[in-house]
Amino acid sequence: MLEVRDLVCRYGKVEALKGISLSVKAGQFVALIGANGAGKSTTLRAISGVLPSAGGQLMFEGRDITRCSAREIIALGISHCPEGRRVFPDMTVEENLDMGAYLRRDRAGIEEDRERVFGMFPRLAERRQQVAGTLSGGEQQMLAISRSIMSRPKLMMFDEPSLGLAPNIVEQVFDIIDNIRKSGTTVLMVEQNAYSALDMCDYAYLIEAGVIVLSGSGEELIDNDHIREAYLGGSGH
Repeated sequence: MLEVRDLVCRYGKVEALKGISLSVKAGQFVALIGANGAGKSTTLRAISGVLPSAGGQLMFEGRDITRCSAREIIALGISHCPEGRRVFPDMTVEENLDMGAYLRRDRAGIEEDRERVFGMFPRLAERRQQVAGTLSGGEQQMLAISRSIMSRPKLMMFDEPSLGLAPNIVEQVFDIIDNIRKSGTTVLMVEQNAYSALDMCDYAYLIEAGVIVLSGSGEELIDNDHIREAYLGGSGH
């Protein structure tokens, strides 16, 4: 479904991605793990058209999307749930959801998806008229995920969905992402919580200093000595 080939990205003179390649098959749950500043978020930003690439190629369903705008990429079926729960703080929950569906014209379908989202997140249903900026961190994360669902994506990309959330909320958010995948949506997730990410995914890539250094199934990477030492706190897990 998604092919990233020799992707290079720069911030000014700093090369954040040094020619990385990865692929995501339809229906797969792929995780991208690594330390802070390794290039995980940069990868997602490049795929979603927010950050122009300085080299390499991006293919989605056989089509070259390397030079596509963020708007075109959403229309093709890729949604990006950014880190830091970026909701529209002055808009209500419902208005935020409508923003997620702004490229769609199928009123009935939008209504159906809104009710589906409220079924997944009853807490948001109770707060549908509440301004998003007044929601708790966990509720804002739920809203950010829901807004991404509203574009009816084929591929959903999550950037650090567990960041800054209480452990019980993290578990809830991961369950929801797992359910999104089970409903047939392909998932690419960037996550610092390496153990949870590897435990959930079909396939994973480890990125260090802008280079993919390891890849394999979630189980293979959980058993890898380097990953255990550097990302899983020794052999404890």
